[in-house]
Amino acid sequence: MVTLKIIEINTIMSKYPNLLKPLDLGFTTLKNRVLMGSMHTMLEEIPGGNVMAAAFYAERARGQVGLMVTGGISPNKAGVVADGGAIMATPEDAKHHKVITEAVHKEGGKICMQILHTGRYAYSQNSVAPSPIKAPINMFTPRELSTEEVEETINDYVNCAQMAKLAGYDGVEVMGSEGYLINQFIVTRTNHRTDKWGGDYAQRIQFPIEIVRRTREALGKDFIIIYRLSMLDLVEDGSTWEEVVQLAKAIEQAGATIINTGIGWHEARVPTIGSCVPRGGFAWVTKRLMGEVGIPLIATNRINTPEIGEKVLTDGCSDMISMARPFLADSQFVKKAMAGTPEEINTCIACNQACLDHTFTMQRCSCIVNPRACHETELNYLPTDKPKSIAVIGGGPAGLAAAAIAAERGHQVDLYEASDKLGGQFNMAKIIPGKEDYAETIRYYTTMLNKHHVNIFLNTKVSADTLNALAYEEVILCTGVTPRVVEFTGKDHDKVLSYKEVLLDSKPVGKKVAIVGAGGIGFDVAEFLAEEPNHQMNTPEYMKEWGVDMEYTSPGATAIPNNTPSPREIYLLKRSTGKHGKGLGKTTGWIHRASLKKKEVNMLSSCEYLSMTDEGFRIKSNGEEHLLAVDNVIICAGQEVNETISAGLNLDDKHIHVIGGAKNAAGLDAKRAIKEAAYLVAGL
Repeated sequence: MVTLKIIEINTIMSKYPNLLKPLDLGFTTLKNRVLMGSMHTMLEEIPGGNVMAAAFYAERARGQVGLMVTGGISPNKAGVVADGGAIMATPEDAKHHKVITEAVHKEGGKICMQILHTGRYAYSQNSVAPSPIKAPINMFTPRELSTEEVEETINDYVNCAQMAKLAGYDGVEVMGSEGYLINQFIVTRTNHRTDKWGGDYAQRIQFPIEIVRRTREALGKDFIIIYRLSMLDLVEDGSTWEEVVQLAKAIEQAGATIINTGIGWHEARVPTIGSCVPRGGFAWVTKRLMGEVGIPLIATNRINTPEIGEKVLTDGCSDMISMARPFLADSQFVKKAMAGTPEEINTCIACNQACLDHTFTMQRCSCIVNPRACHETELNYLPTDKPKSIAVIGGGPAGLAAAAIAAERGHQVDLYEASDKLGGQFNMAKIIPGKEDYAETIRYYTTMLNKHHVNIFLNTKVSADTLNALAYEEVILCTGVTPRVVEFTGKDHDKVLSYKEVLLDSKPVGKKVAIVGAGGIGFDVAEFLAEEPNHQMNTPEYMKEWGVDMEYTSPGATAIPNNTPSPREIYLLKRSTGKHGKGLGKTTGWIHRASLKKKEVNMLSSCEYLSMTDEGFRIKSNGEEHLLAVDNVIICAGQEVNETISAGLNLDDKHIHVIGGAKNAAGLDAKRAIKEAAYLVAGL
C-alpha cells in the first residue's frame, strides 16, 4: 500500500510538478503554488453574507487551494465600492469575520483579506481621490483628499490590517492596481497634487510604500502582506516599465511577502479577462519582473486549466499563479489536478454572466456553469436515499446539467438527444471567435455523465409512448429552442438562412451579408463571419489588435490598435432604436461592440424588413429605404420554444418537469437553463 501511494504521488507530481509544489515563504509554507485571487461576490455586503462566505471559502479550502484572498473590504467609509459597502475598521467588524477564518482554518486552509479603497471609482457622492478628476466610467466627481486626510487614510489601511489579524486572517492583500485609490496616487493621469504626496514619481509612490511599511511594522514579520501591483496600466499617462520595477523593489523593501500582478485599469479599453483574451495571455508581463525582486511573484488573468497554470510556471513567468473565476466554476479544481483527473474539472469559460455581471449590478455572484458558487448554504447535491428512474429529454446545457447532477446524487438516468452530439446551443457558441472555451463545458458534462453511468441515446427523438413503456418515475423536458421566423416578402428565398444553418449546419455564406437581429446571437454570428476562417488568435496578435505595447516603450504600455477589417461586408440590423447590443453583459458588451467596430461592421437601427429578392435585401432604416446588395440574409431574431412531448405522458404534472428553453424561450441563456436544472434535480 505504501509503495502504491508513492507511485500515485509521483505520477501526479510528474503531471503538474510546479503547480503542486509547496512554496516556502520562510515563516509559513503554502501547500501548492495556486492562489485563489480576490473577487467581489456581494457576500461582503448582503445580510448573512459572512455565514455564506464561510461556506464558500471553506469548500475551496477542502479543495486544497494554497492560499485564498477575499473580495475587497474597505479600510474606511470613503473607500467603499458603493454606499453601505463592507468596511473593516473596528473590533466589532473583525468579530463578524471570525466565522470565515475559523471555517477556512478548520479545513487546513489559509486566507488573506483584500484591503480595497476604490477612490474615484466609488459609486458614491462621497468619493475621494488624490485629485478631483472624474473617472470616465463613473458619474461622480471625487473630492480631493487633504494632506492630513492622506495620512489618516494610510493609518486606516494599517488599522484595517490589524483588524483583519484580529479576525483571524493569515494576512492581507493591499489592492494597488486596477485603477483604484493607490493606482490613482501613482500616476500623473490622476495625481495632480503639489504637496508631498504628488510631484515626481518617487514622491507619488510614497503612498503605497508607507502603507506597506507601516503595516509590516504594526503586524510583525509572520503576517502575510500581498501587494497587488499594477504591472500594466493600459491607460495613457500610466506607469512606465522602469517605474513598475522601481515600485516593486520599493514594495519589497517596505516588507511585502508576495507581489501579485494587476492588469489594466477598469477604465482601460483593452479586454483583460474576457473570453476573447488568450489563455495565460498576460503572463508575459509578470515574467518581465522575474529576477528584479527576491520575493515571490504571482501571474494572473485567464489561467483556467491546470495545464495553463503549469505552463506559466514552467516557462518561468512567475512563482505562483492566481485564479479567481475558475474557483467559482469548480471549488475542487486543485484537488482534481492532484488526483490526476483534470478532465473532471468544470472549467471557467470567462463569460462573466453570473459573476462580474452580477457584481456590477449589485446581485449575489454565482457561476453560469456552477450555480452552487456563493450559494453553498442553500444548493447542495446530496446523495439520495430513494433512487429514481429519470428520463432527461434534450442534451443541451439544461439537459446535461440535469442528467449529470441527478446521476451524481444516485438516480438512474437516461438522456435522450435528437441530434448526433451533446451540447445543444453550446455547439454553436464554441465556434465563435473568443468563445472556444464553451467546448470545455460540453467536455466536463460528458465526462461526468460517463463517470456516473448515465445512459446516453443520441440520434433519438423519443416519443411519449416510449417513455410510458419504460415507466420512468420522473421526466425532465429540456428540448430547447428553435430559431424564430421573421416575416417579410421572400423570407423563404434560398439566400435567407437561420443562425443554426450557418453555425451548426455550416451552410456557405457569401461575401456580403445582412444579419437580422442585434442581440447576443446576432453579435455572435457577426463575430463568426467577420473573422478569417480557421484563424486562431495568439497573444502577440491579440495585444496588437487591442493596442498593447509588449515592448513597453510607452507609459501604460498603450499603442495604436491594429484594426483588421472583416473579409466580408456585414450589416447588423435591428428593429429598435439605440445602440446595438444594449442587452449584452454589463462587463462584456463594450468588448463585443468594440470588436465589431474594429471589423468595420455596419450597424443599422430602426429597421423595417421589406423583401428579399435576387437583387438583394430591401429594408427601411430610420424611415429611409435601402437595397442591400447582399449574398445572404441571416436571421438571428431570437428563439421560440421547441416542441415538447408532455402531452400523452402517463405521469401527473408534479413528475413532469419542463426547464430551460422548453419552458420559456424569452431571454433564454445558459445561466438560467443550468440554474433551473440544478435546483430541480437537487430536490428530486
